[in-house]
Amino acid sequence: MKQPVRLALLGCGTVGAEVVRLLHEQSADLAARIGAPLEIAGIAVRRIGRDRGELPVDPALFTTDALGLIKRDDVDVVVEVVGGIEPARSWLVEALRAGKSVVTANKALLAEDGGALHDAAVEGGGDLYYEASVAGAIPLLRPLRESLHGDRITQVTGIVNGTTNFILSAMHATGAGFAEALEEATALGYAEADPTADVEGFDAAAKAAILASLAFHTRVGAADVHREGITEVTAADVASAKAMGCTIKLLCIAARSTDAQGQESVNVRVHPALIPLTHPLASVGDAFNAVFVEADAAGQLMFYGRGAGGAPTASAVLGDVVAVSRNRLAGVRSASESSYAALPVRPMGEALTRYHISLDVADRPGVLEAVAGVFARHEVSLATVRQGPAGGGNGDAVLVIVTHVAPDAALAATVDELRGLEIVRSVTSVLRVEGGF
Repeated sequence: MKQPVRLALLGCGTVGAEVVRLLHEQSADLAARIGAPLEIAGIAVRRIGRDRGELPVDPALFTTDALGLIKRDDVDVVVEVVGGIEPARSWLVEALRAGKSVVTANKALLAEDGGALHDAAVEGGGDLYYEASVAGAIPLLRPLRESLHGDRITQVTGIVNGTTNFILSAMHATGAGFAEALEEATALGYAEADPTADVEGFDAAAKAAILASLAFHTRVGAADVHREGITEVTAADVASAKAMGCTIKLLCIAARSTDAQGQESVNVRVHPALIPLTHPLASVGDAFNAVFVEADAAGQLMFYGRGAGGAPTASAVLGDVVAVSRNRLAGVRSASESSYAALPVRPMGEALTRYHISLDVADRPGVLEAVAGVFARHEVSLATVRQGPAGGGNGDAVLVIVTHVAPDAALAATVDELRGLEIVRSVTSVLRVEGGF
């Protein structure tokens, strides 16, 4: 065996503790795979005295001086599971510029300023791996970065947030409203005390930026991602979707397209959408994640599994640790960031999509003609129209309309004009439709 590869672990919460446990339990196997043992040089934490249970580690390894630990000459690999932007960004840039390899699960940082990390990795000559930042233990980023490098990816569509998927799955299964399903998710530990990052789509948007960057060889940041959450999805929306043979999922969608002049661009968005029950993503329930990849030569691929939790995330972290450790022992580094395409990111208004719109309207002659006229003025064609009586016995009616594909800006403008019609009592629901049905 060669000299040990020494790790600096930044953070020892749920994921960090699992990393420590797996390093201890699998030490012999990990050493055999790498060709050298792994040793923890130190663990940086906010509070040394915090109760972390029975961890198989020397308490003397804990420190509150993360930067001092990173700068130590005997540290080869820095593993960051703290999260957040700062001070994590400063720590990792320091480590990478010093030639150390970095393994991180920090999706927010990668989406906010991944370019700075990649630049620092090139400057210092170390590796930057981040498989655990998207979809937990699911092997997804490395296939995008390596296995599919010889192909042309056209679209990535995924369910990448377990909390929202649990909530929407519960609403579909039981007919519950959003508040009830969120309460159940919180009681079961799927939702945080403050679920904003999940239910408003921030978590999924960060992951979408990372996926798009890898798939399309283009730097895509969180600010480039159109984001909508699920807080406005109602039990009535879910019931309407079921009546159409659909379900509602919070999707991250990254798509490549070519305009009439041959100019390629990408569009990246996160929002709730109707998908047919026949779509592979429709059956992804509970808190599971799944990502559907479409490529020219490989065709359609789907990656599925647990997307969160201490053990699954730690599994992905250790997979990266093995990879960067083997590279260090061999005196090589992985391929640097591939951003050669530098495709422009299209605004949401130019994205081609479809709408599902529910309207409460006056039930009298000429209403459907007037509504259809609004769609015609914005050059949006109708795929289906269903009409039924409104609840409450007030003599009004409900129109449920699904459009054909059109620019999102045209669809949004159509909805705005509908809201101003005297015959439209209210626009009760607007959802996008994906997956083709």
